[in-house]
Amino acid sequence: MALIENLNLSDRVTQELGLAIISGKYSNESGFPSEAKMCEDYGVSRTSIREAVKMLGAKGLITSRPRKGIVVEPATKWNLYDTSILRWMLDSSPSLQVLREFLQMRMAIEPQAAALAAQFATDEQIQQIEKALNAMIAAGNDPSLSLHEADIAFHTSILAASNNRFILQLRDFVSTALNVSIQHTTPAKGSIKAIIEEHDKVYRAISLRQPERAKSMTAYLIDEAIIFIDAEIAKQEQK
Repeated sequence: MALIENLNLSDRVTQELGLAIISGKYSNESGFPSEAKMCEDYGVSRTSIREAVKMLGAKGLITSRPRKGIVVEPATKWNLYDTSILRWMLDSSPSLQVLREFLQMRMAIEPQAAALAAQFATDEQIQQIEKALNAMIAAGNDPSLSLHEADIAFHTSILAASNNRFILQLRDFVSTALNVSIQHTTPAKGSIKAIIEEHDKVYRAISLRQPERAKSMTAYLIDEAIIFIDAEIAKQEQK
């Protein structure tokens, strides 16, 4: 294993160990390496290792138990709303099952966020949604611009415009997962123009203060992605 050479050693070790747990290299069955072994593998001090272990524990990936030492926790105990864990899951193996669960979560949250934005967004917040939409339009006309980043900005701007503090807390989580899911679902549309038109309908419903239409248009967007992912899963199961 290559030694980690970075000023922020604890963060780098945390990332390496987190990915190893997510990928299944370390598990409750296989066990977790000793401090001495990790120091040797990563070429860092025990202080850096202990700090990394502390951070992994805070994320629910591991616990320290009497007479058992460090134990890797089952996936059911991981804090999936931690953006680092989600990023490691998507980086190690962005399974379609994970993407489907993410889309299901979006379906439960984003249509309501759009409805709330139509009711409670400030003019400035609506302008931020429009700005993201305009960036999508510009990217549709200029391949050198990022449609991907503009799309993420559009969705996270709606979360912010809901003015619901609990929904707003999901902004980083949604942004992290969208980085991967959009790469899978956008090509399925086959038409950037169609993608932009669908997002424009959501924006217009919000800007015209039409909560139910904003909710239904957002649900339609997400449902299309779910249908695509379900079809891909079905193909895999038939192989």
